[in-house]
Amino acid sequence: MEVVQVLHMNKGAGETSYAKNSKVQSKIISITKTVIEEAIIELLCKNLPESMGIADLGCSSGPNTLTVISEIIDIIYSKCSNLGCPTPELRICLNDLYSNDFNDVFGSLPAFYNKLKEEKGTDFGQCFITGVPGSFYGRLFPRKSMHFVHSSSSLHWLSQVPPGLDSKASTAINKGRIYISKISPQSVLDSYMLQFQKDFSLFLKSRSDEIAPGGCMVLSFTGRKSMDPTAIESCHQWELLAQALMNMVSEGLIPEEKVNTFNAPYYGPCAEELGLEVQKEGSFIMDRLEAFEIDWDGSVDMPNTINGTLSGGQRVAKTIRAVIESMLESHFGRDIMDDLFQRHADLVDKHLAKTRTKYTNLVIHLVRKG
Repeated sequence: MEVVQVLHMNKGAGETSYAKNSKVQSKIISITKTVIEEAIIELLCKNLPESMGIADLGCSSGPNTLTVISEIIDIIYSKCSNLGCPTPELRICLNDLYSNDFNDVFGSLPAFYNKLKEEKGTDFGQCFITGVPGSFYGRLFPRKSMHFVHSSSSLHWLSQVPPGLDSKASTAINKGRIYISKISPQSVLDSYMLQFQKDFSLFLKSRSDEIAPGGCMVLSFTGRKSMDPTAIESCHQWELLAQALMNMVSEGLIPEEKVNTFNAPYYGPCAEELGLEVQKEGSFIMDRLEAFEIDWDGSVDMPNTINGTLSGGQRVAKTIRAVIESMLESHFGRDIMDDLFQRHADLVDKHLAKTRTKYTNLVIHLVRKG
């Protein structure tokens, strides 16, 4: 499975689209807004460039994409107003993989620009928004061209399935599972950790070349509090999905070999693993690293009128489907998707009836040395 080619959020505005099922991601953005604001204000107080490079990595499409950018612009505008100086020229780069629905993003820009003029006035500085397709596990921008880099709900995706666990492997070593689990061999855990270390190190090295000295990043993504990668907070959602797949295997709906040869290109790190990679790469100072929890369906303080009649399991399944269906479809085929996610929803409902499991999210503020 080529992650760069098959991983994208569900496009359009249908019932299974990411646009209609990204409440969890929206909640995460809302929670991390304070960290973003403090990072940008600190940056502007140290150095106010005439032209400011801003990037959102893993921008996806739908309402969350321009919400993040709008909030960043508001913070810059407010701080510059307080300082009594003009806002810098803003160069905003929206990045995601090649298969992202950039057409949806671009189609929403005219209304975004009009709203910006209405709210900020004609004296607001120039704002240039561009799309930059490509993997963030590598260079994306010219050297020292960026001042603030943001990424939300993206860096838990690896650049590839760890070697030896992809569909081309000669021997399936994680049978009946699609991610790390309590019964996975140690070699599976080691492969995932090594792939994370390789990817995150490359991510940091790439950004160190692109971010000007004193520039910074705010990154938030799914992780875990425990140092144990098999902890329930880290892998139980994948366990339930694997269980749904294996139920379909038992009914003869899909071959068992299909499940045995699928492993998710995902890793939820702990704070200690992140800190170690930042220290090893050496280009950034870790200003802060925090963890927070969020319900699987993102329901806390966020009423959902669209999905209000759905069970918790159905909301969770729709959220998961909007994110990973493209990967599953490329491996298992399109025909089983409705059945699979209905089974997944039922399993999640049973789980939530026993315990209210939450995602752990990590948010990290890194400042470029120099």
